[in-house]
Parts: sequence; structure tokens; C-alpha cells
Amino acid sequence: MKIENATQRFFPFSDAVSLRRSVPFFFSLSMETQRKLFLPLLFLSLFSTVGSSSIVDQAIRFRLAGGAAERSVPMRAGAPFKIALFADLHFGENAWTEWGPRQDVNSIRVMNTVLHLENPDFVIYLGDVITANNMMIANASLYWDQAISPARNRGIPWASVFGNHDDAAFEWPLEWFSAPGIPPIHCPQTTTSYNSGEEECSFKGTGRLELMANEIKHNGSFSSNGPRNLWPSVSNYVLQVSSPDDPPSPVAFLYFLDSGGGSYPQVISSGQVEWFQQKGQEINPDSRVPEIIFWHIPSTAYEVVAPKFAIQKPCIGSINKESVAAQEVEMGIMDLLVNRTSVKAIFVGHDHGLDWCCPYNKLWLCYARHTGYGGYGDWPRGARILEITQTPFSLKSWIRMEDGLVHSEVVLS
Repeated sequence: MKIENATQRFFPFSDAVSLRRSVPFFFSLSMETQRKLFLPLLFLSLFSTVGSSSIVDQAIRFRLAGGAAERSVPMRAGAPFKIALFADLHFGENAWTEWGPRQDVNSIRVMNTVLHLENPDFVIYLGDVITANNMMIANASLYWDQAISPARNRGIPWASVFGNHDDAAFEWPLEWFSAPGIPPIHCPQTTTSYNSGEEECSFKGTGRLELMANEIKHNGSFSSNGPRNLWPSVSNYVLQVSSPDDPPSPVAFLYFLDSGGGSYPQVISSGQVEWFQQKGQEINPDSRVPEIIFWHIPSTAYEVVAPKFAIQKPCIGSINKESVAAQEVEMGIMDLLVNRTSVKAIFVGHDHGLDWCCPYNKLWLCYARHTGYGGYGDWPRGARILEITQTPFSLKSWIRMEDGLVHSEVVLS
């Protein structure tokens, strides 16, 4: 999502805040009462988990045996491998209003609906999971945990990449400096394992490394903090989709790249390009295995293929309501990918009013669909779905909307 001014969220238990009539009233309640009010949100995040036992049985929480370099996600025998992309959830936005907490509840509803109807094998959180520039609590992982709860509660494994809002600096709202001034604020003490002993309220934000470290504590997370030499870029890693008949044999490689923003410029660096090239040579030297790429902020190549007005073939999609907001500069990643015959498609989020896929040379450039009710725009929410078939290899995609409808089906490979 592009940077926009927003008032901030300062309490991690979102549904409780939506029940109050005013900030002073709610925070005058005891901590125990506040947490009791949070139960409706917990109930909502658990809704519709019944009937997902096949996914729970297939939940993958292991590393490749034998010390292999990449983590492996196996396909189920006799079935395609299905991935749900959840983009721009923006948990933690505008919590001091009644609007803000409702958006997180709505976002959980959208995710639960998609997971119930699609029953995916894997979930990818495609950046801007939270709106960190609205957060003043000491650890934004409390919000992050809410965002990933629909997949986690169903036993569906997941992975994530960072967006420009996930570790953005706190933004003081201008209205706090006019009458009646800064509202009474009482940040709750952290009672989870994330407690670092810091002060209750913090304007420092939670960095990418800490967010990632907290996420990968969960057994279902396949995310990684990537090579140290690429920091401050963090979410750089590869997952292998493995054959059900021969687990060491890859069906596809999923590459995750941190496109920056927030605490540092919006860019995929030359260092990341070099890492990708070396990793590809290591695990896929003959480019025989198909590769699928995920990051948050579109490259400048998206500006080249973007439909001018209505979406027309060869592009496929349903909304084209804004211009592409690309990375600040191109450092070579697209040149590399265009010349790799194994790369089939790139998937991004960031621009909420776009959901198209367009061909670019021999690969596809695709947007996800704005999933979260946080962030700008009032377009209906949904999620892009990917389906990988092993023999012969194919990559198909469509968009599942919050009302259950499906559209924009396309064969990408």
C-alpha cells in the first residue's frame, strides 16, 4: 500500500476497542475487562475451522531431511497444490476510532471465507500485513499474530514477505495537536512470550528482524529472515514445492524477495539480485524447474504493461483503478528474471485498486487482490488463488471474492 496519513492504533485487541464508545471510557476499564471484550474477535478468527481436517493432516511443518538448503512443502498425492495470496491486510489501523477495529474483524472474515471455499494447501501473506506507522505498542507482533490467525487456526502452513508499512515509523496524527489534544492513552502490558521488558508504549516501532523472529516461532510458518548480508532487506528465501511421489524432487521453487519500504528505500537491491542468481545456479542450474516469484511493491516493469484504461486481452483482471506505484529504482532484478526461462510469474500487492495479470516478455506480471479492510480504497475484497499441477506442469490463477464469486481465471504456464 502507498503511504497515507492515518490515525493510529494503540491497543492490540481490536474487537474490544470497537465496542467502546470513547477512548477514555474503554481504557478506564480494568485489563481483565478489556480482555473479556476481546473474546468476540477470537471467536471470529476461529470460525469455520471445522471440516478442515484434511488440511490439518497435511499441514507441513518440517525441514528437508539430510540438511538440504531449502524448506520443502509437499504436494498431496493426486491433487494440485493450491496457494491463497492475502495482500495488504493492514491490521492495526485507526484503532482509536470505531472504524479501525471493525476493519480487522472484516479482514478476518474475508480470509476465513476464502480459506473455507478454496481449502488451500498454503497461504502467502504478500506484505503490509500490519500498518506499523499507526502502532505505538512495544511489539507489533501482537497484531501480526491476529493477521495470520485464520491460517494458523486451520493448520494451514504459510509464508510472508514484508511490505512498506510493516516496519514503518510511527506517524503522529495532526489532530492530536489541536483541541482537545492527545487523548488518554494506556498501552497494555504485554503478557505474551513477546514481552521484552520495555515500556508499555513505544514510538520506536518493531523492526523487520524482530517481526520475523516472532513469526517463525510458530510451527506453521515457513518464512525466513534470509541471508544476513542482505539486511536491512530481510524476507529473502526460497521454498520448494515437492513431488508427492518423490519428495526430494522439486515441482516448483517459490522465491520470496523483500522489496523494501518503511524503514529503508523501496527497492530490490543489486545484492538481492546477486543472491537470486547464485541461489538459482545452486538449486536450479539448468532452469528445468519452474520458478514463481513473490514480493510486495511492483517493479517498474509493471508500469510498462499496465492497461491504459479498461483491462483488455492479453491482460486479465477486473479492476484498474489507479496507476502503478513502483519501486523507487530498478537494480537489475527484472533483467535477471526475464532471461531465466524457468520464471513463470511474479506476484505483488501494494496497489489496492489493481488486480490484473499482464504478460511481459515470456513471463507474467500479476497483482494479488486487496484482501484487508485496512488501508485505502472501497473496492470489494478478495484473494488471488494459484494452482500448481505437476504433470504436465501448469500454473493457473483466479480471484476468489469475499462474496464467494470467482473471476479472472487465467493459465499462466
